[in-house]
Amino acid sequence: MSNIADLIEEYILRRLSSEQNRKVELRRTDIADKICCAPSQISYVLNTRFTLKKGFVVESRRGLGGFIRIAQVPLDFIYQDMLDKIAENTELDEIQRMVRYLLQRQLIQTREAAIVMQFFTFAYDKLEAAERTRMIRSVFLTLANFS
Repeated sequence: MSNIADLIEEYILRRLSSEQNRKVELRRTDIADKICCAPSQISYVLNTRFTLKKGFVVESRRGLGGFIRIAQVPLDFIYQDMLDKIAENTELDEIQRMVRYLLQRQLIQTREAAIVMQFFTFAYDKLEAAERTRMIRSVFLTLANFS
């Protein structure tokens, strides 16, 4: 069974995905009633799972008339951030984390992630650092262009 934080995250992600503009305004009390949890648990999820680093902008106001506005960061920003992090000294595990992040956010499918991971794993030790960096950046640019 999922823990409360997973349920809250799933609920918010579902609400976000149902909006065309990838923005949603929610109330803590509504979420708490729906999931049967304390509003502080919602705050925890917002602070740990809906961060800018994870692709979200959150505006929150507590109290009467309070709200939570959550927006997903545009894909261009996410991919550009990844491209900026890819250098000749970037470790394979960091590249794999980036692919998993794209998969978790449903920016790529499982099949794409598997192919990309296999390619990176194979090419990582076989190519010189400069060529490997160009290839990795090229793959991420291709993913960005088709997202």
